[in-house]
Amino acid sequence: MARSPRQESARARLDVPRERRRKIVPRRPSYDSDTFGSFAESFARFMGTAKFLIYMTLFVAVWLAWNWLAPKDMQWDIYPFIFLTLMLSMQASYAAPLILLAQNRQELRDRVIGEQDRQANTRAHTDMEFLAREVASLRMAMGEVATRDYLRSELRSLLNELERTRAEDDDEPGNPGDEAGRPASR
Repeated sequence: MARSPRQESARARLDVPRERRRKIVPRRPSYDSDTFGSFAESFARFMGTAKFLIYMTLFVAVWLAWNWLAPKDMQWDIYPFIFLTLMLSMQASYAAPLILLAQNRQELRDRVIGEQDRQANTRAHTDMEFLAREVASLRMAMGEVATRDYLRSELRSLLNELERTRAEDDDEPGNPGDEAGRPASR
């Protein structure tokens, strides 16, 4: 039975997977995380200073004074300071994530520093154990070495023994001496 071209093309479409159309998705904005992180840290550092508190206090004081004392047609916050509250909330909503980002980066740095300290402590501990073993082996080796005081005491005892034997030899009768009355050398 012969197939029509229409049936053949339908069969071909079923045998071959369809090409999926890619959706056109806008690219995500790219940014340098280190640059953004250092900006967040500098911003968080600035927000933690007295200068920032003074600037914010001056800003709020000028805002309040202007909206209290200026004529009604020149005031920009026509409702009782709702726009000021909105501005401060917006500032806080941006400040909180930036501060958290700065804290996270500091935590990562602290973790790396802690790991480096742990490795340095491990190396120092290993070195101290090695040096303790070396000192112990030196002490054991020094126990087998004759010291200067030991040699002096041995030499003194030998000298005393020699003097005693000479004295005993001199005291023995029939020991011929030389003309000066000294005992003869052997």
